[in-house]
Amino acid sequence: MRIFTLFLLFAAISAQAALPDSVADALQKAGVPQDHVSVIVQRVDMTAPLISNQADQPLNPASTMKLLTTYAGLSLLGPAYRWHTDVYMDGTLSNGVLQGNLILKGYGDPAFMAEDLWRLLNNLRQMGIKDIRGDLLLDASYFSPNIANSADFDGEAYRAYNALPNGLLLNLKASSFKFQTISLGSNPQVLITMEPNLPEVKVVNRVQLKPGDCGEWKNKVSYQIEKTTVTFSGSYASSCGEKYMELSLLDDAHYTFGLFRAIWQQLGGKIQGDVKQITVPVTANKIAQADSPALADVIRRINKYSNNLMARQLFLTLGAEQQGAPAEAAKSDKTIRDWLATKSLVFNELVLENGAGLSRNERITARHMAALLLDAYASPVMPELMSSLPILSVDGTVAKRLKDSPAVGRAHLKTGSLNGVGAISGYVLDSKGRYWVLVFMANDMQAAASKAAQDALIDWVYQQQ
Repeated sequence: MRIFTLFLLFAAISAQAALPDSVADALQKAGVPQDHVSVIVQRVDMTAPLISNQADQPLNPASTMKLLTTYAGLSLLGPAYRWHTDVYMDGTLSNGVLQGNLILKGYGDPAFMAEDLWRLLNNLRQMGIKDIRGDLLLDASYFSPNIANSADFDGEAYRAYNALPNGLLLNLKASSFKFQTISLGSNPQVLITMEPNLPEVKVVNRVQLKPGDCGEWKNKVSYQIEKTTVTFSGSYASSCGEKYMELSLLDDAHYTFGLFRAIWQQLGGKIQGDVKQITVPVTANKIAQADSPALADVIRRINKYSNNLMARQLFLTLGAEQQGAPAEAAKSDKTIRDWLATKSLVFNELVLENGAGLSRNERITARHMAALLLDAYASPVMPELMSSLPILSVDGTVAKRLKDSPAVGRAHLKTGSLNGVGAISGYVLDSKGRYWVLVFMANDMQAAASKAAQDALIDWVYQQQ
């Protein structure tokens, strides 16, 4: 009997370790060894996984690390949490003239956009302020300034996804360059326009319009930055239609000042001074406040479209809220570990650098990612977290995947990709209406080719009997 029991135990362990044939075949075709892939599949109402492959190997999860950051945010701050940005006046106001400085103080709002600034400045105009005869002062001290150079990650310092967190972040510090074809008589050309249109930035267009398929169009367009001039070169296919490239060209202070001045002037206001970075002086008086959308809405932007900068802002906010300003990565790391410990979740292998997965150093095991998702499923904030995830074949980063599968619309999944990393984690609703946690992480030079294996695993889970 003892031998038979041991045989059954060994058989159960072996069954857990085996990947489905469809997944194994897809990995083989992609040239990704199974021992470079960690997989956990577990039904939410079961105590053990159905599939476990290399589940205790710490791997880089890429952007699936945002699951940890957003779940921690919902749990510690609450779905209704809102960031705020304060406006102070340091001077006297008479007949629409402010003899003194206007001050903006930020508290890490990741969703403070150009339209929000417009509404805030419009309120100031309605309060009677028209002519600012001083400087625009910016207080970003809620976040520590000691943050590593963004170019350290991949050398693309001007790409918008590499923009660094800031206590007073405006419009994600992004400039969106729109590429489109126009016809001037018989001479079609590529037109490049910038939004928001900042006079400080000069655009030089040397892109040639070419026939052919659009394909990976960004690989055919290059750019060079010299001070505040961006020069675009290369080719743009006529079939591309309208496309966008997001860049972050100016430092935080000058970007904010440029956008502030442009909107303020549109509203009929004047400002005579320059921009300076300070902490709010004790002589200043608070006159207005802008509140962010609720956290439950912000994390949809983070997870649906894998917004790195917004995730980093949330990650740093956690530390500042729990341990006091200024926000620092070390405070946020401790805050998340302490929170996990209250749930008896001890992830000794966990490496957190920025909470967004935009890192070569962050690590977690598939087993612990699955444990996190199982805990989240049983938590009060499960609806908010799940609704923030991309819906298979419907929206976000999985909008174009498995369009012909019966699993369409039946999975909420967060993707992650870096050079050498391919990952997907989340929840799958099978054909019988049961929820499963799915975690797939590949760390391999061919990891980008693992999407077919990921899709095969999603299909397999959906078809479980």
